[in-house]
Amino acid sequence: MASTPMDLDPPETSSPANGTGTPSTTLNITRTLGSGLPSVSSVTEVIGNYRPTKLFKRDDIKDGRSQPYILSLDYDDPGELLMTSESDETIQIYKVREGRHDKQLLSKKYGVKFAKFTHNSSSIIYASTKQNDAIRYLTTHDNAFIRYFEGHQGAVTCLAMHPGNDDFISCSKDNTVRLWNAGTKNETGVLYINTPYLAAYDPSGQVFAVGSPTSGTVLVYDHRNFDKGPFAEFDIIEACASVEGTHSVQGWTKLEFANDGRSILLGTKGDGHFLLDSFNGSLKAHLRKPEDGNNRLAPGEEYTMNGGGQNGSNTEGTGDCCFSQDGRFVIGGTKKGVVVWDTLGNMSEKTLEPNHFIEDERPAAVVAMNPRFNFFATADQDLVFWVPDPHA
Repeated sequence: MASTPMDLDPPETSSPANGTGTPSTTLNITRTLGSGLPSVSSVTEVIGNYRPTKLFKRDDIKDGRSQPYILSLDYDDPGELLMTSESDETIQIYKVREGRHDKQLLSKKYGVKFAKFTHNSSSIIYASTKQNDAIRYLTTHDNAFIRYFEGHQGAVTCLAMHPGNDDFISCSKDNTVRLWNAGTKNETGVLYINTPYLAAYDPSGQVFAVGSPTSGTVLVYDHRNFDKGPFAEFDIIEACASVEGTHSVQGWTKLEFANDGRSILLGTKGDGHFLLDSFNGSLKAHLRKPEDGNNRLAPGEEYTMNGGGQNGSNTEGTGDCCFSQDGRFVIGGTKKGVVVWDTLGNMSEKTLEPNHFIEDERPAAVVAMNPRFNFFATADQDLVFWVPDPHA
C-alpha cells in the first residue's frame, strides 16, 4: 500500500505503509470528544481548517489493471482503525493516528461490500456480493469466519450497527429489513417493507429508521417493539418536494442520525441533501451542493459489477455526506474535495449553502467522520486522510 505525504503530513524516514520500518512521527490528530484530555479541540474551532493530509494508493494492482473503487468506510469504536471494502473483493484496514496501512483481508470467494466493525475492533461484518446474499462475521486477526447470517434473498443494500451492543440491521432488495444479534446466526426479527434500502440507529440505540425511496417515506421504529410497526412515518415527498422534487423519491444515498438525536441526514444524488427534524420529519434545510454529485449508484439501484462502469458509474457506495461529531455540521463530498454546511447558519427558503469549500484534486465519493478524533476520510479510487491545519 503506497502512501503519499500531502500538505500537512510531516516527512517520514521510512514508509510503514509499504511495510518498512516505523513511522518517524504520527499525524497531528487531536481529540474532539472527552474531558480531562491534554489535546482537545472543539469541532467549531477546526471545521473550516481541514486539509488533505495523506493519500493512499493501492500499489499491489499490477498488469495494467485499474485501481479498484472504495465502496465503504467505517471506524472502530475508539476511532483508532479505519476500514474500507473495495470493488476488487478486498478489505483494507488502516491505523488512523499513525497514518499507515495495517492489513489487507481477501474475500474472493464471497465478494465484499459495506464492511463494518462490531464493538470489538478485531471483529467485522460485511455483505456478500457472490454465491449468495449472506452477511459474514469475521475476525480480522486471523481472517477466520465466526458465522454467517443467512436469510436475505436479494442483494444487501445497507448494514447498520447498534451503537451500544452487537445488534445490527440489514436492508435488502428482497424488500425485507432483518434484525440480528452477532451472537446468533438467526435473525431476531423481520420487517416486510417496499424498497427498504437504508437504515440507521439513533445515538441512544432505542430507535431506528428505515428509508424507502420508492414510497418516499422514512419509517421510525422503537427498537424493542419493532414488531408493532413504526411509531412515526415521515413523508419525504410532502416535506421536501418544494425544494427538490425528483430526489424525494429516488437516489437516496445516506440515512444518518445526528449525535444530538435532533436531526436526520438524508443524502441524495440530486442537487442537495435533506436535513430533517428527527421528531416530526419536517424539512429543516436543503443542503445545496455546489455542483452535481458523484456518479455512484444509490442503494438499490441496479449494477452489473461493482467498479465496472466509467468513473464509478456502476459502483455502489455508502454515501458522500455525514454529520460532524457534534451534529452541527455536515461534510459533503464533491468531485474536487469537500464542502461543509453549518446547520445553524442562515438560510433562504429552507435552502442552506455551504460555509466552507475545501479543494482537493480527487473526488470524494464516500465520506466518513471519525467518532473520536478531529479527522475524516474521503475515498473514490484513492483514500485520503483529512486533519485540521494546526497553522490555520
